[in-house]
Amino acid sequence: MAMISIDSLMGNQGPSYPEQVVAPYRKELVDYGFEQMMTVEDVEKVISSNPGKVILVILNSVCGCSARVSRPGAILSFFNHVVPDVKATLFAGMEKEAVAHFRAKYLNGITPSSPNILVMKDGAVLLHLQRHQIETTDAGTIADALINTYNQYCTLQTTEESRTQLRAYFQQVYQVDPLATQE
Repeated sequence: MAMISIDSLMGNQGPSYPEQVVAPYRKELVDYGFEQMMTVEDVEKVISSNPGKVILVILNSVCGCSARVSRPGAILSFFNHVVPDVKATLFAGMEKEAVAHFRAKYLNGITPSSPNILVMKDGAVLLHLQRHQIETTDAGTIADALINTYNQYCTLQTTEESRTQLRAYFQQVYQVDPLATQE
């Protein structure tokens, strides 16, 4: 029989999922260099301590659209010639205090949902892709939306070496070559 914690039934700030369930989804972003925002202090450190820098934030989740398009689309966007200065992530249903703080301060008035993909600068949201936009599209379209925003606001140049490493990472994680031409 499945074990359900009393904390999850009571709706407290404890995790909604066992860590072993979310671990592979965390790993997917962290292994590509996303900084985890596990606490309110982490959120503020990433968002407030990077003045003038463009920050990509993934509000990660265990849902299918997160696996199918949001994480792969975000990673795919890093093939662009300019990219955000900082990559960060937090996990809905897990770091509840950090997520609640992030939503209240940076997504005030927006109905909570996940996943979310944001491009931010100096605390301002430059692009916000919400779950309803993510779940109805594909990874390439997510990447294109991010790339359009990067081209407007980013200055950090990618290198051929970083794109080669990204291609290898993408092939390892998703078992597909994102640069292969289709016939």
